[in-house]
Amino acid sequence: MHPRVLLTCLTGLTLLLLAGCGPGPSEPTPAPTSPPPSAALPPEAAAPSPTASPKPRLRPLPAKLPAGLVRTTGGTKVALTFDDGPDPAWTPKVLDLLQAAKVKATFCVVGTQVRKHPELVRRIVREGHQLCNHSWNHDLDLARRPVAEIRADLTRTNREIRRAVADAKVPYYRQPGGRWTAEVVKVAKQLDMRSLHWSVDPQDWTRPTAATIQKRVQRAARPGSVVLLHDGGGNRAATLAACPKVIAALKRDHGITRLR
Repeated sequence: MHPRVLLTCLTGLTLLLLAGCGPGPSEPTPAPTSPPPSAALPPEAAAPSPTASPKPRLRPLPAKLPAGLVRTTGGTKVALTFDDGPDPAWTPKVLDLLQAAKVKATFCVVGTQVRKHPELVRRIVREGHQLCNHSWNHDLDLARRPVAEIRADLTRTNREIRRAVADAKVPYYRQPGGRWTAEVVKVAKQLDMRSLHWSVDPQDWTRPTAATIQKRVQRAARPGSVVLLHDGGGNRAATLAACPKVIAALKRDHGITRLR
């Protein structure tokens, strides 16, 4: 081959090779496969839904308890109340103790528990105890929700109670956690229920010892007190162990009555 032709070919080949190395001006630099550890991934934009509507905001809890709560028996005797049942492990044992002591109590029952254990509701009524609506599933924020939701919840719970006991009277409602609002008190009243609070709370749901529960109740009890205890919602062995001495002391000092 002629030297000048050979030189031309080599030059063209060199330029071609150089053009194939590295990105050209129109090629973007590839992005890293993951962000550095300190970088936050941007939130994904949700596709707008034509049917979705924002959930209503919860109303704030009042600075103090609203008017209209039942906090005493109205007499000198005290009342025992048991929350969060009926529970198959603990409610029958509590009922046995009450029967042995010949005293009546009020059971604040949760709708989902009533559905699972209607026979226990029947026993509560059969043995002369009082019933209280304690919401469908122990929603601590129920009183802060829209009024229509509150009414639906309380109505559903009463309906389930009356599926267990057709003619059951449910004269009381108790708000989970005692987180009352004026709205839930009003709805309960419209459904012919009085709003039942308490005046003695030994906080047995935190599972202190039986001796501590007994001591707290005795120290706080006054004529007309409404005592809060639990027969559901967890292990209630300490409450059960405390009950005989609690009942004996309250009977001796004040007398025990069933709420009317």
